[in-house]
Amino acid sequence: MKITLSVPDMSCGHCVARIKKGLGEKGIECSVDLERKTVSVEASDEEAARLELERIDYPAEKPA
Repeated sequence: MKITLSVPDMSCGHCVARIKKGLGEKGIECSVDLERKTVSVEASDEEAARLELERIDYPAEKPA
């Protein structure tokens, strides 16, 4: 099951690339929607994704 996280600090293509790279390095597959400022991950990866997003300065809010 996928869960969608709101990432309000994401604003450009560089942000998207950084998020995909950071999560990918942790083995977390994601899809990123810049227009909606969301990141979707498997529910089982939610906590790890939140921690990595926080580490790379893109904190996630409650699921969108």
